[in-house]
Amino acid sequence: MWCVKYCSENNKRLIHFSTSEVYGKTIGSFLPKDSPLRQDPAYYVLKEDESPCIFGSIEKQRWSYACAKQLIERLVYAEGAENGLEFTIVRPFNWIGPRMDFIPGIDGPSEVFLGFWHALAIISSAESPSSLWMENPARANGHIFNVGNPNNEVTVRQLAEMMTQVYSKVSGEAPLEKPTIDVSSKEFYGEGYDDSDKRVPDMTIINRQLGWNPKTSLWDLLESTLTYQHRTYAEAIKKVIAKPVAS
Repeated sequence: MWCVKYCSENNKRLIHFSTSEVYGKTIGSFLPKDSPLRQDPAYYVLKEDESPCIFGSIEKQRWSYACAKQLIERLVYAEGAENGLEFTIVRPFNWIGPRMDFIPGIDGPSEVFLGFWHALAIISSAESPSSLWMENPARANGHIFNVGNPNNEVTVRQLAEMMTQVYSKVSGEAPLEKPTIDVSSKEFYGEGYDDSDKRVPDMTIINRQLGWNPKTSLWDLLESTLTYQHRTYAEAIKKVIAKPVAS
């Protein structure tokens, strides 16, 4: 919050990276499961300036993250409305790409930073609109942008199966006979877990303001990412696995 206050008081433009999780659940998720309206985009496509942010009950603690992110968005927006803060809010929809993850012990020493956790996702400059909102402040100022690909929606199972297919291709290894196993969210995450049912972004605003539309398919994204990961880490991981385990 201090960063928002600093930018507001010193006339600095703020680009805030939020999350698609601020949308919470879709309106369609509250309809009967056999309702044909569930297939109507009006009930599940997420729009920056129209869609309500619907969270679960307090006992579903996972919504704390989305709630905190939404609170910061509201603070940023209020500073813009009340005190003239120039801002752009970005809502990423599951960005992936080469060099996204830091591998402890291979990229560098394993370290723990108390008090905060930071991750930087680097995606293809040809795909990322980051330069557009930095180079066109007049067209980006005061706007919230969805950044994702509505054509890349998959279930977790479909994603896992696709990843095993892509990895088999880039590594030359035979596909796994049983690539996935079924584990309930409660078993994996524990009590208090809840999640959104669909995350399909509307791209109207970012296309209108910055002329940007996503072009890369999910398969191509996975192939470029896993190719990099395999080329960079395969040998190092083999060496780690080959080390004798201390008795």
